[in-house]
Amino acid sequence: MKKLLKAELKDFLDTKATEYNNPKFIESDPIQIPHNFSKKEDIEISGFLTATIAWGNRKSIINNAKRLMEWLDNAPYDFVINHTNADLDKLQHFVHRTFNGDDCMQFIKSLQHIYINHKGLETLFAEHAETNSLQHAISKFKTTFFEIDHLKRTEKHVSDPLKNSAAKRINMFLRWMVRNDNAGVDFGIWQQLSPSQLSCPLDVHSGNVARALGLLKRKQNDGKALAELDKSLRKLNTKDPVKYDFALFGLGVFEDFG
Repeated sequence: MKKLLKAELKDFLDTKATEYNNPKFIESDPIQIPHNFSKKEDIEISGFLTATIAWGNRKSIINNAKRLMEWLDNAPYDFVINHTNADLDKLQHFVHRTFNGDDCMQFIKSLQHIYINHKGLETLFAEHAETNSLQHAISKFKTTFFEIDHLKRTEKHVSDPLKNSAAKRINMFLRWMVRNDNAGVDFGIWQQLSPSQLSCPLDVHSGNVARALGLLKRKQNDGKALAELDKSLRKLNTKDPVKYDFALFGLGVFEDFG
């Protein structure tokens, strides 16, 4: 594909973002899970848990996330806050790829710790947010998440951008919570943070498309690549750079672009 001028590239990506950022997107995306809830805490907890297992086959992700919500009595906040050890036992049988029942139980305990001792997910991320980035906040979140007694193996399921991770799943979760797209897809229920602080969920699809369009040169999909892509997308839209996640993902998954 011939290199597009900046204005042409912006027009192209704006058009594609609008095309994919609509309610139809929900039908085949894991974001449908938090859309089953209306209470803020239910949305953010179901969203966080769904994003945590969002790798691999999308149908499998959605099915397993639905099953997990059923095991949380379809009231994730109430379960997190009020669970007993006996309630946790049924989670022992949960598995999604390398995320197993022990990990699942640990996540519930850590979430309870955050809501009881740190005023919830939104406040915790907002406390450590920087002007134009949430990557430092993600790293601090991981530290807080595992400051209680925990299984060492479970740490691998929360990425740390300060260790050069692209942290795709947490960046996707943050997009869901922070960005109000006025299209009914992203929720925009977190008022303490701004869409301008978000980073694009970088994966194989968005990375390949970004490289094909000249937005990214680095070959690995890591933290350094994310910083490079952030810089490119902020040049196109400083207030809402992650709107282009819909364009990059849609072009890669649905149009086999790149």
